[in-house]
Amino acid sequence: MTNRQFQIAVFAGDGVGPEIMNEALKVLSVVSDKYHIDVRWTQGLIGGSAYDACGTPLPEESLRLALESDAVLLGAVGGPKWESLDYSVRPERALLGLREKLGLFANLRPVVVFDELIDASPLKKEVVQGIDIMIVRELTGDIYFGRPRGVSLDAQNRRIGVNTMIYTEEEIRRIAVRAFELARTRKKKLMSVDKANVLETTELWREVVTQTGGDYPDVELGHMYVDNCAMQLVRNPSQFDVIVTTNLFGDILSDEAAMITGSIGMLPSASLGSGRGLYEPIHGSAPDIAGKDIANPLAMILSAAMMLRHSLNVPGAAAAVEKAVAGVLKEDGLRTADIQSAGGRPAGTREMGDAVARKLQSLKE
Repeated sequence: MTNRQFQIAVFAGDGVGPEIMNEALKVLSVVSDKYHIDVRWTQGLIGGSAYDACGTPLPEESLRLALESDAVLLGAVGGPKWESLDYSVRPERALLGLREKLGLFANLRPVVVFDELIDASPLKKEVVQGIDIMIVRELTGDIYFGRPRGVSLDAQNRRIGVNTMIYTEEEIRRIAVRAFELARTRKKKLMSVDKANVLETTELWREVVTQTGGDYPDVELGHMYVDNCAMQLVRNPSQFDVIVTTNLFGDILSDEAAMITGSIGMLPSASLGSGRGLYEPIHGSAPDIAGKDIANPLAMILSAAMMLRHSLNVPGAAAAVEKAVAGVLKEDGLRTADIQSAGGRPAGTREMGDAVARKLQSLKE
């Protein structure tokens, strides 16, 4: 008997977004039937496809849909087709707009190396085996949102570009609290990453994170400069468990960390605030492979699993989806093009999604 009902806003987006989203929805259909969770979804337009249809990357109807749903599932936005547009209407503005309107200030990016894909990593096996890192990226502050910003002319008629790196004490504290709370559920180890030796903004970051740590005496807190962290992620990633950092540094470090796994196509993410969350793979829209049935849908499927855990509060179903993904990689040996260097049998987007759905259905509850 169904006893839980949830409404999801689904935005497939651009490029490979619709293809990978189809596979995630297949898996959610199995979850809904098998675990007696009434997951319903409504699809809307966002990004470049929304601009083509409505003249804006984030139509009011799509924003309203997101605000009225329990969670948002997003594919990918953007592509060369829209790069010539004015900055204010580029597809990526839709994503930034959603984060702002939904109050999403914490981005969680798990970096997990599956044993079956260890040979796909560019790093040595002994360096990456068993890696399980959670990067917590602040999402609504920093240089991406700070003002003043823009390109203008100075008194000598020279063009000057300005972006402002800014954080309030409250913004830093709330992301620090989220990171400490998360660290408590893992290995009780938190690394805060900044550039406090040259940037006053992150000097404040370090001070506030340290102060917040006083409320979490059971969590071991460390600090590291971002340049050293970038080096340590490829030198000795096993030293990290939870990393908390700024919007700019988190954007860069999480993409670097993604390659530890062998493919950015494997990494999901969750953007959280005080209410509903937004879930998306961290890779882009990959328009060069769109429509070819070769995109890896696993990051999208794993993003749906994060949604089940963090927004719908059904951790058992989330764990089952993650187990199904691991089973397809280990037992079925399926590999999309981006992870074929790890060996196994080549599979397309649809075949991989079908396999995860079947594996999930076969798992014993």
